[in-house]
Amino acid sequence: MARRRKNRTHLKGAGVTAQHANDGAPKSFIIKHGQVGSSLTQLVRDVRKVMEPNTASRLKERNRNKLKDYLTMAPALGVTHLLALTVTDVAPSLRMVRLPAGPTLSFRIERYSLMKDILKTSRSSRSMGMEYLTAPLVVLASFPPPSPETPPHLPLLMKSFQSLFPPLSPNSVSLSNCRRIVLIAYNPERGTVDFRHYVITVKPYGVSKRVRRVLEGAPKKSSANSSSGFLDLGNEKDVADFLLRKRGEPGPGSDGYESAASSASSAAGDDGDAVSLADDYVGRNNKKGQKKAVRLSEVGPRMELRLIKISEGVPGKEGAVLYHEFVKKSKAEAAALKASHVAKEKLRKQRREEQESNVQRKKTEKEQGSRKNPEDSDEEAGDAEDDESDQEAHGEWDEDEEISEVGGSDDEHSEEVGSDEEKSEDEPEERPPTKKVRIRGKR
Repeated sequence: MARRRKNRTHLKGAGVTAQHANDGAPKSFIIKHGQVGSSLTQLVRDVRKVMEPNTASRLKERNRNKLKDYLTMAPALGVTHLLALTVTDVAPSLRMVRLPAGPTLSFRIERYSLMKDILKTSRSSRSMGMEYLTAPLVVLASFPPPSPETPPHLPLLMKSFQSLFPPLSPNSVSLSNCRRIVLIAYNPERGTVDFRHYVITVKPYGVSKRVRRVLEGAPKKSSANSSSGFLDLGNEKDVADFLLRKRGEPGPGSDGYESAASSASSAAGDDGDAVSLADDYVGRNNKKGQKKAVRLSEVGPRMELRLIKISEGVPGKEGAVLYHEFVKKSKAEAAALKASHVAKEKLRKQRREEQESNVQRKKTEKEQGSRKNPEDSDEEAGDAEDDESDQEAHGEWDEDEEISEVGGSDDEHSEEVGSDEEKSEDEPEERPPTKKVRIRGKR
């Protein structure tokens, strides 16, 4: 019999630290609402991938589930944001709801690309996995600074995207946890928001691509056995053919080789691209203090969002409209709309108070009824006992009760006892004690 292998399911060390670090992080639900196609369903999965680990990655929607169900269930589970994707007659749309009281931001998805589309067009494919154990860093670009001339909806839009991700603390953040970046860029010409997702990669600085392959231990892309982890130098006569010569192009010298200095300078890039690592980073030879080149690899998804509406409250309990892309109202119309929303909210609170008072009143009546019933039973029991005592006083009994073998009434019994006492005075005789008659009254 094979020995059972134990799998550890509890966290230790860094896992516990990461778990405690994410305790106060915002959590989200990403769902599809209504009938959507396979492409938008895949986009929901990709957005969940971006929001990991602080999202429900395996949340399954059912056809009978409504948006109200998620809004009711989310606050009890500590969920702070709800992102719902659906298909309208014009284009796919995205609603971002801040729980539990709003606001609600409605976007139109102008264009989007899935993760598989981005990876197909990239020059080098990456295996994803460990990057999603920590939350991404959010970068807000091209948003105008707050000023009296700035439209009031842009600061709210910026803070809404910023609140989706955990806040960054430079003093306590670990460098090895910075693995991904989410870029939110505002395009003032088109009035849209570009959503991008990148993975951070660290490359050796000041070396050519061929030497970097040797240092990183990565296999050649054209290698037949790319999973071996070794470089294929079978077609090369000398290692210099692999390190110094550009494939398909003659070098500057007569022998066709390029110099090491020219190769390094062409691959080094600008000094502004290189940074000194403040701490140990993931990967080979990424130690503290080393100079490395930081690169961003886009993994998707990619979306272009147009803000349509910002409203107070949550869907189903929406309040005043703070911003609308196409509908513009005058100050009088806006004041009348706000007054109507205030009246509706007042009526809703009044009805809620009435319901609560009715429920409390019914509970009180029920408790009083339960207290009154035992008192009635005690009074009935006391009346029954009084009836029994009265019946005993009148010398009555129940016809169904068994009567003792001693016959006669109480008078006859007293007479017999009296005659026996007279005899006992003349002739003292031992006699057994007389049996007492048990008399019971009617109940």
